[in-house]
Amino acid sequence: MAQNTYHGDMDPELAALLGTAGAATSGPLPDFDDIFGDKKDKEGAKSETTDLSLSGFPQVTKRFEEKGHNHFDDPNYYKNALSNEGDIAQRVHGTLQKYLTTKDPKDRSVFRQQLMSPYWEFYNNVARKATGSLLPCKKFLLRFGLLHPTFLNAETRDLFSKIVVNNTLDQPIYYVDEWLNAIGTSKVRPSTTDEVRISKSNPHSKLQQLLEKARGKFDGARTMLKQKDRERHEIENVLRDRFNSIFDRIPLREMTDVSDCMKEGQKAAIQEIQVLLKDLLKNDHDMQVSIRDFISAEADVNTLNDKIDAEGGPIAVDTGALDTELDTIRQMSKMTCGRQGNHFPILTGEYFHCGPNEIATRENVISLLAKIESVDAEVFCRVYRSKLNRISPFVVLIPTYGETGFCWEPFDRFNRASSRGRIVVPMYPRNLFYAVLTAVADLRWQVAKEKASFYWMEEGITGHYYQWFQSQKMKGDIKEFFIQDYILWVTKEAEGIQKLDKEVRGTFWRYMPFTREVKEKLRNRSYVYQDLYQRDLNRAMSDGY
Repeated sequence: MAQNTYHGDMDPELAALLGTAGAATSGPLPDFDDIFGDKKDKEGAKSETTDLSLSGFPQVTKRFEEKGHNHFDDPNYYKNALSNEGDIAQRVHGTLQKYLTTKDPKDRSVFRQQLMSPYWEFYNNVARKATGSLLPCKKFLLRFGLLHPTFLNAETRDLFSKIVVNNTLDQPIYYVDEWLNAIGTSKVRPSTTDEVRISKSNPHSKLQQLLEKARGKFDGARTMLKQKDRERHEIENVLRDRFNSIFDRIPLREMTDVSDCMKEGQKAAIQEIQVLLKDLLKNDHDMQVSIRDFISAEADVNTLNDKIDAEGGPIAVDTGALDTELDTIRQMSKMTCGRQGNHFPILTGEYFHCGPNEIATRENVISLLAKIESVDAEVFCRVYRSKLNRISPFVVLIPTYGETGFCWEPFDRFNRASSRGRIVVPMYPRNLFYAVLTAVADLRWQVAKEKASFYWMEEGITGHYYQWFQSQKMKGDIKEFFIQDYILWVTKEAEGIQKLDKEVRGTFWRYMPFTREVKEKLRNRSYVYQDLYQRDLNRAMSDGY
């Protein structure tokens, strides 16, 4: 491959369209400030990037504020929440009054059902303003489903007033209002749906689709370049440390003006330096490739933007990204509840029965994700160019009474290298840990399946699990069985309680390994785990792991 071509797999249609324009021209390398600075798109919105240097979630030291805000004490909260939303707000108010005042259970059930459709339309009206400055009552309506504070008792209102409002931990975990703001301001790409957002009749639609692919390549190239730069700094820091240790001399006792010989540690440092210098040369080669990949990918994006501008500017969209995302969120809310669940969209004391640690607040979810990662070492990792990268997913917290979470997207189809997966967690489940576990298990399955592509029934986690599933002549949704087994893997097997089939346990041990601490603990629990641990050692010695 020529040194000035894009190293990634270019889409054939994109290559044909760009011709030679996609290739980076020879010349001086770009200023690293241009590469590592906060790039903005044409609209000026800063895109969300993935930091591959993070090794885990931050420790949560504050789950709730000591003193809550007083927005829920505002007597005009309900009135302000409904204000400036048009006739649909009046419909919601009228139906809600009937629902609350009727005594007949049958009528109450009817009004409850009648409330759903206008409420979601009203919710959508409010959500379209999420990119601007929202009144607190409207923000908490989107975030918690809290339409009227008096639907909750005083103790519960006080609890909700103490939930931390801002994302102080800087993690990709979003409440609905924050998520819509990120989508609407182009910080995050809209979720993938089965519907076609771009009008087929528009002649520019193909260009827009190619532009999205090119942007995905650009994001991946930029992330890889930053990673290689970080690796270089790490190697250089170790080299400096080893060189300094070599020159540390101790005078001879017999002749103080003569230094003693090298110690064993210093001799070992020289050998390590030789390895590090080779690593530095390899890293430099990778940097050159990554820089050219970045330049080429950026040229592709710029070329496509120019072509779209020449064709008359951005293409027409059937529905805005925000409207499409609102439809997606409604689908998400239904899926968290399931067919037989409670789909009532408003937060009320009648249905809310969570304790402080069972509400899916950002802080509670981060703590549980960290707990899962402390057991499943590679749960948020993906391999790219033979390197294992940790990429924590986007988490969207939906204000529903659902019981299960799920994976909405395993990764961006245009950027498999560094894009985040997307999981959804209901805010008011009976068991929050179960809801988070189901979402993470679904992510685990879908990432493995998508990476294996056509060979998902033969290779990796999904392949081995599918073959076992078939050998047992089991019926039903294989993913659901995997999710339940994954929950047992994290909650029972990690504690030495054997609940899984022997073959499934062996597959999980190899392809979804526990952390070293968990493995060391389990090896002394029983012969079963000791045997699996020994197999790890044998594979490592034979270099066939």
